[in-house]
Amino acid sequence: MKTSYPIPVGNNKIELEIKRSKFIAYAINVTDREQADAFVKHLKNTNPKANHVCWAFIAGPPETTERSMSDDGEPSGTAGMPMLKVLQYSGLGDIAVAVVRYFGGTKLGTGGLQRAYSDAVVQVLEDLQLTLKVNRLQLRIEYAYSFQGAISRLLQHYAVQELVETYHSNVINSFAIAESEASALEAELINVTSDNIVIHRPDE
Repeated sequence: MKTSYPIPVGNNKIELEIKRSKFIAYAINVTDREQADAFVKHLKNTNPKANHVCWAFIAGPPETTERSMSDDGEPSGTAGMPMLKVLQYSGLGDIAVAVVRYFGGTKLGTGGLQRAYSDAVVQVLEDLQLTLKVNRLQLRIEYAYSFQGAISRLLQHYAVQELVETYHSNVINSFAIAESEASALEAELINVTSDNIVIHRPDE
């Protein structure tokens, strides 16, 4: 899986009108199914007269299997799947989209519905603010006090996060590092201490 990928940093909303039907599309950041479900429930509660609230989400990297979608009463395959396909092609992760539809009296047909829901998602993604999410690993290292200066400089070079230092007979550091940099850091830690260091990945 990708070690970094773009995710929404804010929300976005757009509105389309097609043959008097109103399509209101929303996009937000979600990290799991529960957040996606809460988002859809909120839209249904705030749009009680809407005919459909169709949705799709990807929780995690773009290629994750944690994804789902719903036609919410529209003909099968005309809403949720086209919306999910747009998300898949976008390369975004940790994202949910929903389209609230108010029926205008004119049926759009299968192809018309697929285009309408796809277009709504394409447009709501256009101006969506994004940031880069970097997958991080937790590491814990233990070493003698004589290596503290060299290791401190090394950790600064790698811009580690969530650094916690504890002092016993040895120094123990716990921190998060970008997944893509973990192996390189471990090699440098072994080199700078002549392999007099214990490296543990608590996640494993």
